[in-house]
Amino acid sequence: MEIKKGKLVRWVDEKGFGFIKPENEKDDVFIHISALKGMSRKPIIGDLIHYQISSDSNGKIRAVNAKIEGVERVLSLEPIKHKRSRPTPLPKKTYRKQTKTNRPQKSFNFLPIIMVIGIAVFIYSKVSKEKISVDQIKPPTFETQRLKQEEQFQCEGKTWCSDMSSYEEAVFYLRNCPGTKMDGDGDGIPCERQF
Repeated sequence: MEIKKGKLVRWVDEKGFGFIKPENEKDDVFIHISALKGMSRKPIIGDLIHYQISSDSNGKIRAVNAKIEGVERVLSLEPIKHKRSRPTPLPKKTYRKQTKTNRPQKSFNFLPIIMVIGIAVFIYSKVSKEKISVDQIKPPTFETQRLKQEEQFQCEGKTWCSDMSSYEEAVFYLRNCPGTKMDGDGDGIPCERQF
């Protein structure tokens, strides 16, 4: 095969191929990174490439057995990989052969079961101390009911029974708000006819 020479005019580094403009020919020649076996670096646009011509399986012409002018060859037989190359393998580990020893057979381990039982007893004792007996529950007193009503109602200038929406509201107004006219007979019970 005849060795030809040309200038690299295009290079797609991500894909690992480019095109050479031959010195004495018109059409550019395709070159793949695999054609540059043993080169110490990847090609750069403008490099002079020495190559041979071959046809691929589709009959297209491509450069093979290529060399970059002025770039040393390395001893590796693998071509320079483009960015999608696989990582270099890690050195293999050496393992010592382990000999069997006479170990006693494992018996059933009760420790986890004992721990679970202990936690359950602890939780049960805490919960049982905090239980509230029916005797401890106190019914709401008149004072607590009055406080709830005070939180629910406010003095908003209502003075007549017709302004009230409930008996509780009328009681609240009679006890807490000035100028109400809801207890005509003065017995402390507001809006007797209405409610």
